Amino acid sequence: MPKRLQVRAVSREEKRELERLSHSRTAAQRHVERAQIILGLLQGRRVEAVAGQVGRSVATIYNQLHHFNERGVGFIEDLPRAGRPLTYDETQRGQMIATAKTHPQQVGLPFGHWTLDRLVVYLKEQFGLGVSRSQLGEILEQEGLKWYQEKTYFTERPDPQFAEKRGR
Repeated sequence: MPKRLQVRAVSREEKRELERLSHSRTAAQRHVERAQIILGLLQGRRVEAVAGQVGRSVATIYNQLHHFNERGVGFIEDLPRAGRPLTYDETQRGQMIATAKTHPQQVGLPFGHWTLDRLVVYLKEQFGLGVSRSQLGEILEQEGLKWYQEKTYFTERPDPQFAEKRGR
């Protein structure tokens, strides 16, 4: 027969904190819910009843109880989760941003402004940063830099017979 999980002994301060959180209107919903789960179990309610009260599965209730028994009231906060590591570290991101803010003629280039394509080529040649155009655009946008499509204006009509073809 599996071992039955029970709520560990709770100090007065822990209970007060759980009660405060369970009635909070400003705390995150998951924090309020977790506090309500433990308080329900401390009151001697069955796991199924607590699960019905908070609208979660019985497995979730046992999971929260297990975390509370291990970590105490600290279980209310989420543990840090693993995630994909940053593709570019802060130094590389800094180089991208600093280069984008620098005028191209200051670094000896013949053009008067950066485009994302020119910036990608320059970063690859100068710093060895293999960054895609879209990724560079996202990084710069996160820093508050906006890039606009280059617009082309014609001073003369490209078709010499335009006036004749146009009609009146």
